[in-house]
Amino acid sequence: MEIKQYQIIIVNLDPTVGSEIRKTRPCVVVSPNEMNKHLRTITIVPLTSRSKDYMTRVKFELEGNDNWVAIDQIRTIDSVRIIKIIGELGIKEIKKVKLIIKETFVD
Repeated sequence: MEIKQYQIIIVNLDPTVGSEIRKTRPCVVVSPNEMNKHLRTITIVPLTSRSKDYMTRVKFELEGNDNWVAIDQIRTIDSVRIIKIIGELGIKEIKKVKLIIKETFVD
């Protein structure tokens, strides 16, 4: 399975510890394609359907429902946790995700 940046994938996040987002859920791939091609690990951001307007969350619609990209929950997983690919973020959402990642982790 070829995994590409900004695809939406279904991932089994269990087991988790503490306040980490858990269970099998959609996630956005944020690691670059070159890394995804050569490493067995993928950097993802979980999606949640229940959120408040946190500065580290990007709201978008998935399959007719409101969801949030929970950038504050970014993590790296082994690719064996990936169940399937279900779509990809739109250009508008990609720009927002990039901006929030930069503001949160770079600046």
